[in-house]
Parts: sequence; C-alpha cells; structure tokens
Amino acid sequence: MRLTQALAVCTLLLAVAPVRAEVTDAALAAAARAVEPQVVAWRRDIHQNPELGNREFRTSKLVAEQLKAFGLEVKTGIAHTGVIGILRGGQPGPVVALRADMDALPVREQVDVPFKSTATTEYRGEKVGVMHACGHDAHTAILLGTAKALASVRKDLAGTVLFVFQPAEEGAPDGERGGAPLMLEEGAFDIVKPEVAFGLHVWSALNAGQVGYRSGSFMAASDRFRILVKGRQTHGSRPWGGVDPIVVSSQIVMGLQTIVSRQIDITRYPAVVSVGAIKGGIRNNIIPDEVEMIGTFRTFDPAVRKQIIERITRTAEDIAHAGGATATVEIADDNNPVVVNEARLTERMLPSLEHVAGAGRVVEMPYVTGAEDFAFFGLRVPSLFFFVGSTPAGVDAPQAPSNHSPQFFLDESSLDLGLRAMLGVTVDYLQGTRR
Repeated sequence: MRLTQALAVCTLLLAVAPVRAEVTDAALAAAARAVEPQVVAWRRDIHQNPELGNREFRTSKLVAEQLKAFGLEVKTGIAHTGVIGILRGGQPGPVVALRADMDALPVREQVDVPFKSTATTEYRGEKVGVMHACGHDAHTAILLGTAKALASVRKDLAGTVLFVFQPAEEGAPDGERGGAPLMLEEGAFDIVKPEVAFGLHVWSALNAGQVGYRSGSFMAASDRFRILVKGRQTHGSRPWGGVDPIVVSSQIVMGLQTIVSRQIDITRYPAVVSVGAIKGGIRNNIIPDEVEMIGTFRTFDPAVRKQIIERITRTAEDIAHAGGATATVEIADDNNPVVVNEARLTERMLPSLEHVAGAGRVVEMPYVTGAEDFAFFGLRVPSLFFFVGSTPAGVDAPQAPSNHSPQFFLDESSLDLGLRAMLGVTVDYLQGTRR
C-alpha cells in the first residue's frame, strides 16, 4: 500500500511541475525560413553601399535601426561605429556573444551582379574602389537575421544574446584605432558578460553547403611592417651619380622571401612574409630619394614571430647598407593574435554544426594563414570561429577567386547556411542541447 501511495504522489508532482519552455528545432527552422529573404536583401543592400573601417556610418545606422525594430536594447558609437544589441530571453540561462564585422576593402569590384558596388573613396592618398571583397556584408546580414529570428522566439529562449556588430576588422585608417580591441576597451563585454563567443566567416576555399572548423589554433597572428629605404636622388641617365633606392628595395623584397624558405623551421607551424605595396618615384627619368614598402607577416608561435621580426630588420638594413642606402623597419603595434578555438567548446558545438550542414558537410580545416581580430574576443572568453563555404557547388573552390579578390563571388545559398549555423550553435549552447 505504501508503494502505491508513493507512486501516486510522484505522479501528482510530475503532473503539476512546470515544464521549462524551449525553442524547438521546428520553431527555429520556421524562424530561419521567415527571415531568410530579408537576409538576402540586407546583404545586397550592404554590398552595394560598402564602407571602409571606422567609416561604416550607413551600415551601422541600418543595423541599429533594425535591432531596435526587433525590440532589442541597442547601444551605438562603440569603437567609433560599432553597434551592440542585447536580446534577453524569456527563460533564465547563460549569456552568449555573437559577432559580425561590417567594413569593406579598398578594392574595385569586377563581379557583374545587379547590386555591384560602384563606390569610390580616397585611401592612402589614392582614389580607390570600395568593395565587400571579404564577405563582411554577408556576416552583417546573417547576424541581423539571427537577431530577428531569435527575437521571434524570445519567450521560449533561455538566457541572453549579445550581438556585436564590429567596425574595422580589416584595420583602422592610419593614425586611428578601431576593431575588436577597441570595442572591448570601450566595454562591449561589460554591458552583459558572455560565457562564450561565436563568429563565422564566409570562405571562398570551401563550396557552398560546407562548414569548416579547426580546434585549437586556427587562424594566424598577423603583423604589419613598413620599410623606408633612403638613397640619393639623381637623373635616370646617370645612376652612378646617386644611390638608387628602387634597386635596393627590389633586392630587399627578394631577400625577405628567404626568411620563411631558408631561415624558419616550418615543420611545426606555417609562416608567411609578404610585401603588399611599393611606392617610390614619380617620373620615368628621375631616380628618387626614397622608397616605401608595406607588408604583412603571419605566424602561429610567439618565438617564430620574434625570429621573423629580427630577420626582416636584419635583411632590410644589411641589403640597404651593401647598396649604399639606409633602411628603417617599423613593426606596427596593432598586431592580431592567433584565433584559437577552445577545444571543449569546439567539441561541444560540433554536433550542432553537423546537424545544420548535414552528414559529411563539416570539414576540419588546416592552419589558415589569414588573420582575424575575432581573436581578441577569444582572449576574453572561450570562443568558436568557423567558416561557411561561399563558392558555388561544382566550382573548384581552392582555385576560385579568394577573399579580398576583386572577383570574389558569394553564392547566396551560403547566407541560409550561415544563418542556420549561427542559430544552431546559439540555441544549442543556451539550452544545453545536442551535446
């Protein structure tokens, strides 16, 4: 009799106990479908109206207006043009940060689409085109779609979502600061403190429908350098009358290529040294006084970074001295650290990505020598950064025009996958599901 009574009491307690609401897969899929056309429209609008770092005035205004329309708390003017949105769910739970970058590149678009960018601006003293050649238009549109979809199910959503729309991921203009470190300095993670951070990047080396990830070190640390070579001006017909900084600079460029190929042990980690621009002279028959070179180097290890800095300096100075010139090497102090995907978080969220993308569509990436200032968020909280393929199916993705190319092309089906992936990792983390 006592056993029967105990079972009856347990049954009664279960019947009256409140059932915690949650966002179901079906509800999340419906929310994604509802917002997907708007994500495409946002992306096309932002693509046609690109803005460089710290100048994302129109983009940030669009973002702030939309977030307010979704009913989010909104803060603007963080790190110049950054925008923060806060969505508080109807159920208790953790805080998750989601980040998208908003800035474009000084690139003249060569892709013939109806929403092609024809924007121009001045960059480093030259008139240039402006293009979303790295897909930040897609990132912004995807995160807006994520905000709208989650706002539509907020009653059943556990926890809080911090939406971070970041300017100047590609770097602030000369003489300015910006990007992820400035957003953090100005309190982006102090408004509500996230437990984890998620971010994504559309990636040309993967086909649409694929998701790429890597646990641990993923994307390289990046540094900028400037080399100023000073010679002595003379007439182009009398090079012996001066010191030619153009010839010396050419020799320095070639010498820099031996740093990685002959002086650094790359059997453990890759490394890259690249010169991106050379500027010197103004007339065909005048050998100039000086030449400026700017470039970047990428590393995955602090000791290797130190070695490369020493070797860039030594190579430039010694070659210049041999040619009768001088070389001054400057290493910028705004370097990005390595993007590190926290191992336990990556393992936990991998089933979420596989659920969204489908069997065999989530691939482990090699080290990527591209860099991302999302790394700064990863220094604050455990984070996961993943790629969403953007090259159309049937095209050889590794040979497709890469991110930063004037021919970079985004298959818009990647917007849907990016949206569902971001929704998936967010809700699964907040609800503790699909572990």
